[in-house]
Amino acid sequence: MIGLISATAAGAAARDRLAAAWPDRTRVYEGPVGDAVRAAFAQCEQLVCFLATGAVVRLVAPLLSGKTADPGVVCVDEGGRFAVSLVGGHAGGANELAREVGEVLGAEPVVTTATDAADLPGLDTLGLPVEGDVAGVSRALLDGEAVALRAEVAWPLPPLPVAAEGSYTIRLTDRLVETAERQVVLRPPSLVVGVGASKGAPVEEVLGLIEGVLREAGLSAASVAELATVDAKAEEPGIVEAARRVGVPLVTYSAGELAAVDVPNPSDAPLAAVGTPSVAEAAALVSGGELLVPKRKSAASPAMATCAVVRRPGRGRLAVVGLGPGARDLLTPRAKAELRRASVLVGLDQYVEQIRDLLRPGTRILESGLGAEEERARTAVEEARKGRAVALIGSGDAGVYAMASPALAEASDDIDVVGVPGVTAALAAGAILGAPLGHDHVSISLSDLHTPWEVIERRVRAAAEADIVVTFYNPRSRGRDWQLPKALDILAEHRAPTTPVGVVRNASRPDESARLTTLAALDPATVDMMTVVTVGNTATREIAGRMVTPRGYRWQEEPE
Repeated sequence: MIGLISATAAGAAARDRLAAAWPDRTRVYEGPVGDAVRAAFAQCEQLVCFLATGAVVRLVAPLLSGKTADPGVVCVDEGGRFAVSLVGGHAGGANELAREVGEVLGAEPVVTTATDAADLPGLDTLGLPVEGDVAGVSRALLDGEAVALRAEVAWPLPPLPVAAEGSYTIRLTDRLVETAERQVVLRPPSLVVGVGASKGAPVEEVLGLIEGVLREAGLSAASVAELATVDAKAEEPGIVEAARRVGVPLVTYSAGELAAVDVPNPSDAPLAAVGTPSVAEAAALVSGGELLVPKRKSAASPAMATCAVVRRPGRGRLAVVGLGPGARDLLTPRAKAELRRASVLVGLDQYVEQIRDLLRPGTRILESGLGAEEERARTAVEEARKGRAVALIGSGDAGVYAMASPALAEASDDIDVVGVPGVTAALAAGAILGAPLGHDHVSISLSDLHTPWEVIERRVRAAAEADIVVTFYNPRSRGRDWQLPKALDILAEHRAPTTPVGVVRNASRPDESARLTTLAALDPATVDMMTVVTVGNTATREIAGRMVTPRGYRWQEEPE
């Protein structure tokens, strides 16, 4: 929850805009400012104060306890020009909150944390437990010194300017290691502990077994992602409390699911008790991974608990990102966030140039020229399978004549895939023309490189007969100059010569051009691959120089 505090009418107006934008995330604190700040500080994870920074400093100073516990505090000035991250830039999320506030209010975010100012992810903001010399290694990254990354477990980290060798080290591991000077240890959530227990097994026995097994195996409890068991033990107090104390979720599976898992140490006892020959090993292995510690029993007599430990493979992350039609202000905030998150960027060289300035230092760029879509898709999936955070970029919307389709054809369920929508060429052109897509509409590519012309022609004819507005992508190139005239002839069989046609080239880019013509007057020779052509239906009209398709099937008759 984000607490909102203001003292003046101007501050209250900006406060209310933020509250309206985030109704489920914010709470407005009224009354005397000092009381409001103290109450919000105690009750909220973050604060946005529409007050002078000096006033907020004096109010929150007595309340501060430590950067891992304090809420993030952002100050917005009286004019709403700046959103200043004041307290809790990293741990409290104030730096990111300042950026979000800036987007809503049109204010410039101001962050003073060194890594954020240098556009580097803070080592303590990666969402992973961190140990060691965070300040020293962070300073080395900022100073451009050689920092080596030793990744013993594959995990999708954000971009970091690291080297193969260096006097400073970032170590990614789930093993127990002593932290040394000039070293940071990141703990990925790579371990799953399978647990079985007899009815009434005390939490001390369950927890002692887990801790002892991890310690003897040289594994860090900070890398435990979850405890897993059979459904029949979902409410077993000793297991439930052990998960709570370890600070991880308890995941359960049906006996049938566990019985289907091949394990090294099956037993008749759990089979008779809960219907599966293995609980601890099977529950740890059911999602896949490497069995690091086979089933172990507790030392109590009789033993009432068992556990096993599996290292699950790090799942890579592939974000398929639509960049929109080209204008920076039509690139969505979600797309920007994914570009900044990715450690590997894959894309067409000209699209990479569009967004190169948004990438963080350390991002590895794999770019190629026209005509290599399948190769780029394969490359992106391969990089994700190595446990990396990958962004595969395309223009418009990645799912419309772009990279999502070939990428998902290559991807299996061993990686996480995220789709990031973008503004398509048809939508960008439609906004420029007026409202040509006000009713049913279809997009058809006239490129027969991947689709036989017979199929394309059948689709054009169906759209023509159904009286649907049509937007043609890839309408004409030097080597394909007859397809557009043919498609227009088919439409002309069902639509009047005066049917409005919109032609937009390089929508939203500096050299954008647009014109409104008719089905009879359109000269295909004026169209190229950077153009989209939108042909109206029988109800589409030109009104005040704009192309408009009514929301209903026919215009209301004008009164006499």
